[in-house]
Amino acid sequence: MAGSAELSARRKLARLHELLGGGLLAAAAIPGLLAAIDQHSAAVRDILAFGVEGSAAVAGAVLLAGYASGLIDEARARGWRFAEPVDWAAPDWFTARLLGVCALAQRSDEPQPLLGA
Repeated sequence: MAGSAELSARRKLARLHELLGGGLLAAAAIPGLLAAIDQHSAAVRDILAFGVEGSAAVAGAVLLAGYASGLIDEARARGWRFAEPVDWAAPDWFTARLLGVCALAQRSDEPQPLLGA
């Protein structure tokens, strides 16, 4: 059974996906955006993995949501606002980074293959 921290984290990540999910769809048609999302996803994954040895999938959602919240707070402190419509061919750094978080969250929700299968 999922704890309240995990449920809260998953709600935050779902809201982020509602806001930015169009970018993940656009990446299928915009190779440069797909590459940017992959790079940001890898960077976020590495940031969260550093010093968090053996973190479970549950902790992953909590860490991702916490990272996203901190990033949004920092972006807003620097005057960033989510601008609609988004030019998915050239998103700003914060938007691309948040897309990376969305991509990681989406991957963590996918069923994992059984080892040896």
